[in-house]
Amino acid sequence: MRTALLIAIAIMSSDTAASEDVLCLAKNIYFEAGNQPIVGKMAVAEVVLNRVEMEQYPDTVCGVIYQAQERINWKGNKVPVLHKCQFSWYCDGKPDTPYDTATWLESVNIAHTYVEQSKYFRLYDVTEGATHYHSDSVHPYWADSLHLSLIHISEPTRLLSI
Repeated sequence: MRTALLIAIAIMSSDTAASEDVLCLAKNIYFEAGNQPIVGKMAVAEVVLNRVEMEQYPDTVCGVIYQAQERINWKGNKVPVLHKCQFSWYCDGKPDTPYDTATWLESVNIAHTYVEQSKYFRLYDVTEGATHYHSDSVHPYWADSLHLSLIHISEPTRLLSI
C-alpha cells in the first residue's frame, strides 16, 4: 500500500502526459471495477489500451476514457451528456471523486503499471483484445454487434471486441 501511495504522490506532482494517462486510467479502474478482484481491474485497463491502439478511438488513454457526446451547460462549460459516453461513471451525473483510499491506491498502482509497461511492450492481454465489456445484468444496444471473446472475469461480465 505504501508503494501505491508513493506512486500516487509522484504522479500528482508531475505534469507529463504519462502522469495524466495514469490518473485517467486509475479513475476508470476505480469507478468501473473498484469492487472487483484484481483481474477485473486489469481487464478495464486492457480494454482502454486496446481502444487506444485502434483507429476508431482517440489515441490517448484520457482521450478514450473521456470520449463522450458533449453539450454546453448554463455556465458555458462543455460537459458530457448524461449517459452518452464510453464509460458510464463519467457521465452518470455523480461526483467523480474517489472516496475509498485503499481502492484508489490499488487503482493507481495498476494504472501506473499498465501505462509504464505499455511504452515498451504489452503484457498478456487477459481480455483477448476486447474493446468493450458489460455486466450480465444489462444488455447494451451495441452488444449483439460485437464478437464475444470471454465470459466471467469476476461477477458475470461479458468482454466483447470489434
